[in-house]
Amino acid sequence: MTDSPSLLWVKSSYSGSGGSCVEWAPLSALDTGIVPVRDSKNPGGPVLHASPASFAAFVAGVKAGEFGAV
Repeated sequence: MTDSPSLLWVKSSYSGSGGSCVEWAPLSALDTGIVPVRDSKNPGGPVLHASPASFAAFVAGVKAGEFGAV
């Protein structure tokens, strides 16, 4: 699935200018119960859809350093 113009995308305030950012659409997540996620370097590219629990586990893993240094 590609970008939908109706989604309001947000990226972390911790994101630097390195371009390695994940964006998500929190309002859509609230409305649908599905968390849309995309790569900020490719806004017209694919959009992944995660459950809220899966996205929360991903964020917790990033914070815990489970994916290495970014």
